[in-house]
Amino acid sequence: MSTRTTAFTITYTATPSPNLPTPAAVPMETAAPARVQALAEAGVSRLPAQYIQPPEHRPTPSPSPIAAALSVPVVDLSTSTADDAVRAACADWGAFHVVGHGVPVDLLDAVRAAGLAFFRAPMEDKLRFACDPARGAASEGYGSRMLANDDSVLDWRDYFDHHTLPESRCDPARWPDFVPGYSMLLLPITREITPCTFYRDTIAKYSNSMKDLAQKLLCIISENLSLPPSYIQEAVGEVFQNITISYYSPCPQPDLALGLQSHSDMGAITLLIQDDVGGLEVLKDGMWIPVPALRDGILVILADQTEIITNGRYKSSVHRAVVNAEHARLSVATFYDPSKSRKICTAPQLVSENEPQKYRDVIYGDYVSSWYSKGPEGKRNIDALLIQH
Repeated sequence: MSTRTTAFTITYTATPSPNLPTPAAVPMETAAPARVQALAEAGVSRLPAQYIQPPEHRPTPSPSPIAAALSVPVVDLSTSTADDAVRAACADWGAFHVVGHGVPVDLLDAVRAAGLAFFRAPMEDKLRFACDPARGAASEGYGSRMLANDDSVLDWRDYFDHHTLPESRCDPARWPDFVPGYSMLLLPITREITPCTFYRDTIAKYSNSMKDLAQKLLCIISENLSLPPSYIQEAVGEVFQNITISYYSPCPQPDLALGLQSHSDMGAITLLIQDDVGGLEVLKDGMWIPVPALRDGILVILADQTEIITNGRYKSSVHRAVVNAEHARLSVATFYDPSKSRKICTAPQLVSENEPQKYRDVIYGDYVSSWYSKGPEGKRNIDALLIQH
């Protein structure tokens, strides 16, 4: 296990979008507040009230010397010591970078570039792919809020959420088909991948790579706990995978806002890449630790269902995104989750007289509904399942 930082820059050339048909099944998100990007580009100098965090949740100006000295682990999956490094990172952090993972860096760059192409497109083109409020707080498409509670403080971000697995819920026609600038096409143009299909083909290829990597990591995690290699995969069942591209615009008062509020992810495991702007932080021993971007690295974040399955041996990571006044930031998170009908239970092999079961069994759909109705706020959703002994 090692630590390192690498700076990199993604460049692009904006290309006017063609006349795009409005997908018939995707009405505009008419009930949403103004897009964060639109507010930023309008030059607002004061933060609208609904984005102001309560004082106890606001970001600290700079990390403490102790926090500044800590770094999220980096695990090289191509080495013979990878399994041990994953074990230590899961036990100590719940979040770690992986390199040597077999996903081409050109594909990582292409996903980042595709996301930039979408968010740099004209607003009228983006709105063709807006979320449908009738489908719920986390519907697929272009949006700015996910929580069902109208009283919630809003995150300073916009996003595009793609439903990629299972195939029965994957509909690339709901995804953008913008033509990006040729200087940013980082995948080879072939008969199968053309400029007009670049975005959709890139997301589809990336989805498959993230599914394979998530399954590889869950096998390692299972074996590290002396469980059968496929145990956590089988406990999760049919995978429901979403890919969310988040865009954090420059914020006029970044000391009052958050790009993404403190939370642990609700599913099994999350895989995240980001650009070089910085802003992601993980909570470690009560301190917020900045997570630098690695061009070839993928951040692994353990989520709540893995904590339940492992009886708390491996804990989900609490994390947040801070914003800044000068630069926009982009991240791409892949969520590997159970189906909503799946019952999640603690592995009986990890329960004993000395280690009684920590969490009640839960239907994943009920957990999701609670998460969206209560809001994130640290780990209060999984803490609600704790069994009192």
